[in-house]
Amino acid sequence: MVIAVTSGEPAGIGPEICLRLKDANLPARIVVIGDRSLLQGVPEVAHVPLARPRQAGHLDPANSRYVLATLDRAVAGCLSGEYQAMVTAPVQKSVINDAGIAFTGHTEYLAEKCRADVVMMLVGGGMRVALATTHLPLVEVPRALNQPSLLSVLRILHGDLQKKFHIRKPRILVAGLNPHSGESGHLGSEDAEIIAPAIAEAVREGIDAKGPIPADTLFVPERLKGADAVLAMYHDQGLPVLKYASFGQGVNVTLGLPFVRTSVDHGTALDIAGKGKADASSLIEAVKLAIDLARPS
Repeated sequence: MVIAVTSGEPAGIGPEICLRLKDANLPARIVVIGDRSLLQGVPEVAHVPLARPRQAGHLDPANSRYVLATLDRAVAGCLSGEYQAMVTAPVQKSVINDAGIAFTGHTEYLAEKCRADVVMMLVGGGMRVALATTHLPLVEVPRALNQPSLLSVLRILHGDLQKKFHIRKPRILVAGLNPHSGESGHLGSEDAEIIAPAIAEAVREGIDAKGPIPADTLFVPERLKGADAVLAMYHDQGLPVLKYASFGQGVNVTLGLPFVRTSVDHGTALDIAGKGKADASSLIEAVKLAIDLARPS
């Protein structure tokens, strides 16, 4: 099995955590994609040249297209069968936008490249938390929610829990959007008018989904122990709980792609880049999970 690892933002900790993979005793062939000058010591590098030399901790928009070129190389390899999965080190969205390139995140970029409907899910701390919306300003979340899109998310989540995680009958808990799931309409109408009907249709299709459940009580251990995944309505509704339980060892998984993609649960950490302080635990866990998910059932 061959796993592609993109080395991420060159000014961040991505290249140095990729160096740690050689000591992780991973049961697969690992190919790190990036400029070989940043990856000396990595056994196998797919070379993509930097536009300008990297200075640790200092972003350079000139290297933004290099970052995207590493992703494109991994996607092409996965689609051709050269790689069985791709794992991504962190990128810096702001510097890519500063280069004049519209970019909201790995998840959205890969969805466009593969022309796929995708779902972002994080795994860690004994939880799987998927998101109905991803990198949106909070004010835009209610406008982005609708019954067809929520039903599509539930279908993708259910399908990949079966196909990639090998869970025969996944059980999904769905969070409400508003406090108390709208309090019978007094705190918002989205829960009753959008989320509940989407869940009802999913149930009619044979998906075991329950909700909408108020987010402040959804994550209690007694409720979670009967669930295989949680669907949160927005990024900062579900992920703070998961990251509290697993930070440094959590893994981001993109569901709905025609191949396995996992990633770290942290950012580029520019403040410690090049100082030998970076922790590679999340990247190692991401590679391990990619290997597990890419194995034939």
